[in-house]
Amino acid sequence: MDLAKQAGIVDSIHDTLNDLVGQRLKVRANMGRSKIVESEGVLAQVHPQLFIMEVDRKRGRTARQSYQYVDVLTGMVELSQNGEPLFEPFITDAEDADVDYGDAEEEQEEEKVLS
Repeated sequence: MDLAKQAGIVDSIHDTLNDLVGQRLKVRANMGRSKIVESEGVLAQVHPQLFIMEVDRKRGRTARQSYQYVDVLTGMVELSQNGEPLFEPFITDAEDADVDYGDAEEEQEEEKVLS
C-alpha cells in the first residue's frame, strides 16, 4: 500500500472518529508480547495524529488513554460501537503477499551462482 493511500485512510479514520466524539466505544489494543487490553469508554478528543479515550476503571474511576490513527490502520487498535466494528481491516493478507521486494531475490540468486 503506497503512502498516499495510507494518508487518505488515516484522514478518513480521523474524520469518522471526529463525528463520534462524546460517544461510548470499545477499544481492543494489541500491546505486544501477546498482551491484549480491552477497555470501554467515551471518545473524549480527536487531534491531528491521535485520539483520546476516557476509559472506565474500577470503583467508578476513569483514565485517559491515547491512540494513534496509524494503529487503527495497522490493526493494532480495534474500535467497536454496540458490538459492531467501526472499521474493516485495512491491510489484508493478500496485499502483504503482493509486496514487491525489487531485485533482492535476483541478487540472492546471482550470489549463489557466483559462490
